[in-house]
Amino acid sequence: MAEKTVVKFKVDKKVAANRVKKILPILKKLYPQAKTELRFVNPLELLVATILSAQCTDARVNMVTKDLFKKYKSAKDWVKADLEAIENDIKSTGFYHNKAVSIKGACQAIIEKYNDRVPDSMDELVKLPGVGRKTANVVLGNAFGKPAIACDTHVIRLSRRLQLSENTDAVKLEFDLAEIVPKEDWTLFSHLLIFHGRRVCVARRPSCGDCQIAKYCPAANNPLLW
Repeated sequence: MAEKTVVKFKVDKKVAANRVKKILPILKKLYPQAKTELRFVNPLELLVATILSAQCTDARVNMVTKDLFKKYKSAKDWVKADLEAIENDIKSTGFYHNKAVSIKGACQAIIEKYNDRVPDSMDELVKLPGVGRKTANVVLGNAFGKPAIACDTHVIRLSRRLQLSENTDAVKLEFDLAEIVPKEDWTLFSHLLIFHGRRVCVARRPSCGDCQIAKYCPAANNPLLW
C-alpha cells in the first residue's frame, strides 16, 4: 500500500478564528444534545469512566460502569479493592492492568491529599496517577462546569481537516484552540467536534457530501487532507 502523502499547511489564526465563528452556530444547531456520552453522577465516576475510555468506546465503558459504579461507590471502595478484582471488573475496556493501577492510585491520592474529593483544578487533577490534561479537561468541563477543551482523536482529526491548528499533539492543539474558540464555548466545542467526527467526519471516508460545514472546510472532498 502506498504511503499516504502528508500535506503541510500554515494556519493563520485570524482565519481559523473566523472559521470557528462560522461553523460554531451550525454545529450547535445540528447537535443541540452535544455532551459527554460517558454516564456519571459525580466527579469521581466521571474521572474513572474517562480513565476507562482510553482506547475504548464510550458505549463499552457505559456497559461496564453500569454495574461497576454499584460496586465501587467511593474512592475508599476502589482503594480497599484487590487490584486483580478491579482488573477483572474492567477487563473488557482493554489495557485493564494499567487502568486499574491508575484508578486505584488516583483514588488513594484523592483520599490522602484532597480530603476524599476530586480536585477541581487542572494543576491538581494532573497530579493524580494516570490523569493527563485530556482526562482533566473532561472532568473540569463536564463534572465541574469549567471551560475546558478536551482533545481526543476526533477533535485532533477535525481540527486538522478544518485547519484550525497545525498540531496533532493533543496538548499543543488544546492551547491553539483556546486562542480561537470563545472561552464560554470551550467544553461544548469539544463535544460538537466529537459528535460530528463520529457521525459525519469519520476517519477513513468522511461524508463531505452530507456535511453542513463542508463549505468552510479546506479538506472537504480532498482526500489528501484527510
